[in-house]
Amino acid sequence: MKTVFLTVSALALAASPAIAAEEWEYEGPRGADRWGQLHPDFEMCERGIMQSPIELGQGNATGDIELDVNWSAGPLTMLNNGHTVQANFAPGSSITSGGTVFNLVQVHFHTPSEHTLNGEHFPMVAHFVHASDAGELAVVGVMYEAGDAHAEMQKLVDAAPAETQEATAVEGVTLDPNMLLPEDMAIYRYMGSLTTPPCSEGVNWHVVAQPVEVSQTQLDAMEAIMGMNARPVQLLNGRLLVAPE
Repeated sequence: MKTVFLTVSALALAASPAIAAEEWEYEGPRGADRWGQLHPDFEMCERGIMQSPIELGQGNATGDIELDVNWSAGPLTMLNNGHTVQANFAPGSSITSGGTVFNLVQVHFHTPSEHTLNGEHFPMVAHFVHASDAGELAVVGVMYEAGDAHAEMQKLVDAAPAETQEATAVEGVTLDPNMLLPEDMAIYRYMGSLTTPPCSEGVNWHVVAQPVEVSQTQLDAMEAIMGMNARPVQLLNGRLLVAPE
């Protein structure tokens, strides 16, 4: 029951602009280095030993991790919770990882990427958040780099609220999350945490190795709305990190 409670609380926090904006920030007195001291519910941010994000270049095993992605297009619903731009998904999309089905709940963005590769950040990352029927969380992270303009990303750029806003349907717009993925789905796999308070652990992380190209204009537009919203990398602490073969 504890895992389910933490999972539901974390998703509620991400979807509630009033609570999220008041409790913490990325820099300053309420910045990432002090999250664990801001509220008793946030103590895992400081005391946890399976925290995210991490440096992906320190993989200690290699393997071909199977990730079955079963996403479908649907109406676009967007919000701005004061920390990130987020799109919510209607029921019906899922991934299967390690034999467990996780239902797609939302995707949100960070500029720059939170995970690093060989010490380098990508300009932007999308975190596709999934939850199983038992309350377990799984995240698929997709990196974005400057290149050609991306039509599906433009839908998000056009609809992204510039200010804090609750979830609002974007009339007449359909989003296909599959179009936001690269062709090669080789992934880094490890167990970690939410990258925002309350930093709950037990999150199944799948970070896709191949980045997706979007235009510099699209990157700039998202960064202009969100600013720097990346938590610093955390210690691996002996965890298994499987890198693609």
